Amino acid sequence: MPELPEVETVCRGLNQLTLGRKIEGGEVLLSRTLAHPLSVTEFNDKITGSSIQLWTRRGKYLLARLQPTGWLGVHLRMTGQLLWLEADKPLSVHTRLRIFFTDGQELRFIDTRTFGKVWLVQDDPFIVMGGLQNLGPEPFGEDFSPQYFLQQCGKSRRPIKTLLLDQRVVAGIGNIYADEALFKGGIRPETLSCELPPPAVEKLRLQIQEVLQQAIAAGGTTFSDFLQVTGVNGNYGGIAWVYGRRGQPCRVCGTTIERVKLGGRSSHFCPQCQRKTSGRI
Repeated sequence: MPELPEVETVCRGLNQLTLGRKIEGGEVLLSRTLAHPLSVTEFNDKITGSSIQLWTRRGKYLLARLQPTGWLGVHLRMTGQLLWLEADKPLSVHTRLRIFFTDGQELRFIDTRTFGKVWLVQDDPFIVMGGLQNLGPEPFGEDFSPQYFLQQCGKSRRPIKTLLLDQRVVAGIGNIYADEALFKGGIRPETLSCELPPPAVEKLRLQIQEVLQQAIAAGGTTFSDFLQVTGVNGNYGGIAWVYGRRGQPCRVCGTTIERVKLGGRSSHFCPQCQRKTSGRI
């Protein structure tokens, strides 16, 4: 599933390519892609004549402010892609929705497993799009403070990896960057959150921010489906510390990277750099 760096990469690309361009129509090829209770005809009618003022990101959600009114919301989920293409390009069999612009370009929503969703709303998207209401602070925001994160860890007996994946605690982190941040923090993924001492919690908070910044700079991670809006792969996978590197040597100490299942999810770690302690500080 695309995580914060991938969604942020898409957001920045869309802001470079789509702002101010007039929309001349839409085509919904799979009706259940529309999350808001609009018919296909209503979606096409309401989006026609609009233009995009600005794309923003909240957690793993994309939001486009429309001119004169309304919002377009997108959640890529597991395999969703937003691609900016010339309108005469052949359609992928997995194309679910198209938005046409007056200059012969279009924005296509492609989704192999069909879990992704698109909203078109006239009201506040934070009311209509239920998932937005339950998100914790952004990792780069002031609300993700040392005090806040220490409190969240201190009151939880869940493994720290599980805590990081909880979007109510911090928005946007998924399996890839939780593993990466825990490696940088020297913390085993199964360590109970409440057992981490304050210095380890603060180091982890800073490493979350650092890893996410590095991944954004690399254009995200492509292991299977993710593409930037121009169809380019993300490059973070080539520099990942542990994620997707089971059986390979640790980039720091040379120890073989291992993988365990934790809460039904794979967790990658270095048994030497992430020893069974309360966190390397």
